[in-house]
Amino acid sequence: MNPDERAIRVAIVDDHGIVRQGLRALLTQPGIEVIGEAGSGDAAVQLARDYQPDVMLLDIRMKDGDGLQSLPIIKSVSPHTSVIMLTTYANPGYLARAINDGAAGYLSKETDPEKIVRAVRLAAAGDQLIDRTLLEAALHQALDMSQPTPEPVDMPIEALSDREQDVLRLMVNGLNNAAISETLNISLPTVKTHVQHILQKLHVSDRTQAALLAVRQKLVD
Repeated sequence: MNPDERAIRVAIVDDHGIVRQGLRALLTQPGIEVIGEAGSGDAAVQLARDYQPDVMLLDIRMKDGDGLQSLPIIKSVSPHTSVIMLTTYANPGYLARAINDGAAGYLSKETDPEKIVRAVRLAAAGDQLIDRTLLEAALHQALDMSQPTPEPVDMPIEALSDREQDVLRLMVNGLNNAAISETLNISLPTVKTHVQHILQKLHVSDRTQAALLAVRQKLVD
């Protein structure tokens, strides 16, 4: 790691100590620093408030506080924390709710350990973490939710340029920045600039929220 680069600060939340220990061991490597652990949803909120981590791995089902219930509070007290839901429950309803409440990713505990490390690095960089098939299932599920999160009426969406619409369309299709760069034949820094402009214009904090809003509001074909 370049000495001028700050390590990715990660928090781990799971009610099983052995899982936390395994994740800490997995993430103990150059460029990543585990700055705290918690074993419940309430403790996760306090951890987010006190330490403002770059990334949080958050279990969904815990004995003392549900991760899904805590997620919107975590995003409220630490808006810049990218939260990755880590779970054994591959449930489209959970996934839809997690995306709706601001999760940046959703990974199974059965996934390849190296994918968890990669997901942490991608989350810290603001990239997309959810498999395209899962994302599409969650977006469709979210459209049918009885009480979706209302869109802010006092923050009108700014018009997107043609190129920004192209980028947003590919984001909805689950492509990451590198794939968008290759598809549109533009540089990676240019893609990142377009993504930042899209997030600003849509008044959302991450690309998954942008994809959800794009589907709800029919912003792309």
